[in-house]
Amino acid sequence: MPARTRGEHALISPEDLRRIAAWSRDLKPEEFEEARRGISLKSYGKGNYICHVGDRLESWTGVAAGLVKMSTTSKEGKSATLAGLRAGAWFGEGTVIKAELRRYDLVALRDTQLALMRRSTFLWLFEHSAAFNRFLVHQFNERLGQFIALAENERMLDSTARLARNLAWLFNPILYPGQSLTLTISQEELGLLAGMSRQMANQGLAKLAGLGLLEVGHGAVTILDLDRLARYEG
Repeated sequence: MPARTRGEHALISPEDLRRIAAWSRDLKPEEFEEARRGISLKSYGKGNYICHVGDRLESWTGVAAGLVKMSTTSKEGKSATLAGLRAGAWFGEGTVIKAELRRYDLVALRDTQLALMRRSTFLWLFEHSAAFNRFLVHQFNERLGQFIALAENERMLDSTARLARNLAWLFNPILYPGQSLTLTISQEELGLLAGMSRQMANQGLAKLAGLGLLEVGHGAVTILDLDRLARYEG
């Protein structure tokens, strides 16, 4: 069953849309209003499932606030994280275009608010907006690179390198344009995203900090060298 939501607002404000959706800032005025009228906000509590594999979630989805884990589970019961999604992320465009069932689970790792765009609005923008399509092309390209790298990481990298790659994706400048290089995130949340224990995540962060790639604060991580972090192999 889809997760119970905590609340929904019928319409997003222009200021909030510009804040959470970098792609909206390049739209023409009529395109921007069409997008805004088609988006509602929903809130999910920590640990709630947003959707399961096989659910029909027809909205194109943005993370307005919070942290989401995208994962899948094999027939043998082994779970694998596909991506971590922080505020500013938009995803699910392929599923919306193809009108198919979701192929992954989505769970809120902390209290989270999602922006949900109606499929009809998404398809209107897809048909009418050059700026929106440019964004989608870049989005598809980055996500493809992310999932190719995920397959390589699982086979070739140790735990610290996997942590580095997962963390670097949360600061990808194409997926998260204009975002700060400091992210409020716990070691437990990082462990869940990288598929490791909190203790292993703590050890990996300490090693990466010792190499000058990042700085660990109280419940936060600041990236010092994103390029080296993304290429770290141990």
